[in-house]
Amino acid sequence: MRLRTLLILVLILAAGVLAWFFRGEVFTTPVNAVHPTRGTAAEVVYATGTVEPEKWAKVVALQRKRILALCDCEGRVVKAGDVLGQLDDGQERALLSELEARRKRLLGDVERTRGLVARNAATQTSLDQLITQLDEFQARIVAQQDRIAELVLRSPMDGVVLRKDGEVGEVSGIGMGDVLFWVGQPKPLRVVADVNEEDIPRVRTGQAVLVRSEGFKDQALAAKVGEITPKGDPATKTFRVYLNLPDDTPLQIGMSVEANIVTREKANALLLPAEAFNGQNVFRIVDNRLHLVRLKTGLRGTRAIEIVAGLTEADSIASPAQATFVDGMRVRVEPGSAP
Repeated sequence: MRLRTLLILVLILAAGVLAWFFRGEVFTTPVNAVHPTRGTAAEVVYATGTVEPEKWAKVVALQRKRILALCDCEGRVVKAGDVLGQLDDGQERALLSELEARRKRLLGDVERTRGLVARNAATQTSLDQLITQLDEFQARIVAQQDRIAELVLRSPMDGVVLRKDGEVGEVSGIGMGDVLFWVGQPKPLRVVADVNEEDIPRVRTGQAVLVRSEGFKDQALAAKVGEITPKGDPATKTFRVYLNLPDDTPLQIGMSVEANIVTREKANALLLPAEAFNGQNVFRIVDNRLHLVRLKTGLRGTRAIEIVAGLTEADSIASPAQATFVDGMRVRVEPGSAP
């Protein structure tokens, strides 16, 4: 009887130890812990955009014609007026020849009629009619010469041929999407960004901007707000903002970027990662249990939020916050995170 009682007590004790182990170590939720830190708090406005030169122009065919020639000049320096390409002008030149022939005939008729008027063999009215027709044909010839000149694609400015599209033999259109050449100055560059209309009241010229690009993932690149378009786009509910880039920026023309426009800053602020928040609440870890704490916050950045009241630098906070967290929940702090 004594041995049986002892065995039962040992089994009960072992069951208790196992229950404590599984309840305390296995069935608790693992969490990472962080401490609030001191740093500079920044309130930002998010925007997206593309990199463009400050001075550049598109070369588009003004008439729908077949391409006869395009220069092999991508990356080359050109002057305003340099020929970049030639469109088919055969039909226009044929019409010009016809107009010039008819003008030549009218010019002879005018001279003959003027002689007849001098001898009173023709009326002044008939001479005036011929002179009017001659002037009309002269105006049509000038207009036709302008149309022929439009078929020669020329550089609209001094700069570099940034890009060439199209091939000889293709038919060029007249739409904005049928650009044949981009010509511009490689420096300085700027970002043409779109800002939501609810954020635009906080954006001012001269504000600092942090720019990120997929091509430079590990770099936070600098920029400044240069201009703000006064009129927004009611369809997209955005305003266009121009962000000036420094001359040493590694960004290249055409890159898409994300921009954080810094609207306010505060030094030596108590900061906590944004992912630790569940609304205005965080979960403080005390004796391996979660305690719900509602905080008073200040500036809210994309990565961190300023703590105005409710925490100290010594507090341990579960991060990231999870939807399953509840007040009083038992947790296990993962090794390597804050105690």
